[in-house]
Amino acid sequence: MAAETDPPAPAGVPIQLPRAEPRPLAALVRRVLMAFGLILAVAVVVLLDRGGYVDDAGGRISFLDAVYYASVTVTTTGYGDITPVTDRARLLTTLLVTPARILFLLLLVGTTVELLTERWREAFRRNRWRSAVRDHYIICGYGTKGRSAARALREDGIERDRIVVVERNRDAAEEAAAAGYTVVIGDASRVAVLRQASIERACAVVVAPHKDDAAVLTTLTARELNPDATIVSAVREDENAHLLRQSGADSVITSSEASGRLLGLATRNPRLVQVVEDLLNSGEGLALSERECSSEEVGRPVADVPGQLTVGVVRGGEMLRFDDPRARLLEAGDRVVGLWTRGGPRRPG
Repeated sequence: MAAETDPPAPAGVPIQLPRAEPRPLAALVRRVLMAFGLILAVAVVVLLDRGGYVDDAGGRISFLDAVYYASVTVTTTGYGDITPVTDRARLLTTLLVTPARILFLLLLVGTTVELLTERWREAFRRNRWRSAVRDHYIICGYGTKGRSAARALREDGIERDRIVVVERNRDAAEEAAAAGYTVVIGDASRVAVLRQASIERACAVVVAPHKDDAAVLTTLTARELNPDATIVSAVREDENAHLLRQSGADSVITSSEASGRLLGLATRNPRLVQVVEDLLNSGEGLALSERECSSEEVGRPVADVPGQLTVGVVRGGEMLRFDDPRARLLEAGDRVVGLWTRGGPRRPG
């Protein structure tokens, strides 16, 4: 969709962009410690030359008096009840205390400016990200399934800045941000939250919440906001899969059903499970690929597609298995699904 037709993103939904610089709170704590250290240093100087100072209340200058004098002097309060009277004390005040007073003010002003600048910078980064992001992948839920989906996308060559995680749990959101992903904190079933993730310009949405009812509502909302995106949803119970398809999911993965089938298959055919695990591991071994049929391949037998072992053909939105008579010869517009070996001479595009 064109950026000019996108509805304005609602305010109030936080977006956390990946960042490497320290957080404002850490900078504030560091500056406060520096300020206290500066006051303590001035107090030590005064205490070492306590004979050059006079207290209107009488008595010898104690450590507490030195800290009090340092604090009121460095902060430019200056009540005048403790004052330097000797030439050496006045020289120390001129050469040490006055620069310390200036440095203290710079710390205060610098902290305020840094915090205000940090807020402006974050707002600028968010606005720039929203105006630039397109054809990205949105992962709703950063639990076990969401993390695995993000890892699979990365292993398939998708850059981190094209992956956006929507997560309502703060700890999981922090984990996703630490992994380098842009994070929108909130409920993925809400329109406002998905719009902050720029779902109108996303190319695909992975729906992987913890509960099936949340998956259905999120899928329905995502499909309404982006009719053209590819939506893949995960569901725990197979009886709820049809609800996800009716809500607009292009593909539905039944996690408990798939796990149960693999468990049953492993009891009789453990080597077959190894093949399935090999296919699921994007980093090495065999891999499944779907690509558009090239003009040179149109009219050729499906078994003669070079560089891969073809297992199916997608024609008009329908999956035709390799043994289907209709898929014997490739046609223009077909999409070829096949196996190829990672590290081989040719990867299907």
